[in-house]
Amino acid sequence: MQDSDFWLPEKREEVEPVLKEYADLKDMVKIYEDLQKILRSAQNDKEDELYKAQKEISKLEIQKLFGGPYDKHAAVISIFPGAGGEDATDWAQMLFRMYKAYAEGRGWKVDVVDADNNIFSIQGPYAFGYLKRENGVHRLVRVSPFSSQQLRHTSFALVEVLPEFKETTLEIKEDDLKVEFFRSSGPGGQNVNKVETAVRIVHVPTGIVTSSQVERSQSQNRERALRILEAKLVQLMQDQRVEEIGKLRPKSKPEWGNQIRSYVLNPYKLVKDHRTDYETTQVDTVLEHGELDGFIEAELVHFQN
Repeated sequence: MQDSDFWLPEKREEVEPVLKEYADLKDMVKIYEDLQKILRSAQNDKEDELYKAQKEISKLEIQKLFGGPYDKHAAVISIFPGAGGEDATDWAQMLFRMYKAYAEGRGWKVDVVDADNNIFSIQGPYAFGYLKRENGVHRLVRVSPFSSQQLRHTSFALVEVLPEFKETTLEIKEDDLKVEFFRSSGPGGQNVNKVETAVRIVHVPTGIVTSSQVERSQSQNRERALRILEAKLVQLMQDQRVEEIGKLRPKSKPEWGNQIRSYVLNPYKLVKDHRTDYETTQVDTVLEHGELDGFIEAELVHFQN
């Protein structure tokens, strides 16, 4: 980076990956430096300092498990409510708040891409690596706040987690895209809400739909929606084990049958992951404060093995 030719305009494509690697290394060094400070303080057998040290060491151990090609990327999360009307819609919003609290607790940035469709990005070190196993159906059991008879209700929501790409690299045919423009319903100023700046893109061959309404211009929202579409196509190519977009089969409808995790609020309190068997009775802490570390670490170890 100190080379005189490093910042030349024609070397822009070479600069970005180096800056990304530099930032990752700085983050790693900071973890070690913070750990050294904590351990020095912990020499007096302070229980809270020892707990902090344990958390930092656990963070380093977990990062060794990240070997996926996109683990360092930001994560794009979409939450789709299942059947169930108001209860399902409310459950999707509860999950959004849970992941938002988890991200903010780590000092990560949460960026709402499309509030109407529960699409948001989480930007932080290894965000996709940490969150990729949250992909799947989440089940809620509770006394419905929308039931006048106080009946117990089961709701489902599908969480989709994708890596976020900074720019599109797949060659997607324009003829395969159906692009629609509409008015943004989210925040962003009078211009955003009065002009059709929001964009919805349908990839006709696969039926994949993406949208963005957070940016201030139509072109920016189109680019954002295209990047999300690329992530969905990359995931579908991996799932179907094909190397060309043209060989993709239409995307199947979301499956609601096999939930990965259950959140029970009534008649007892329990959050249980059905893949790892990790569980906790601290339901409020999980849903309101985003305390997902135990679940995510169990997922990483389980799928690594």
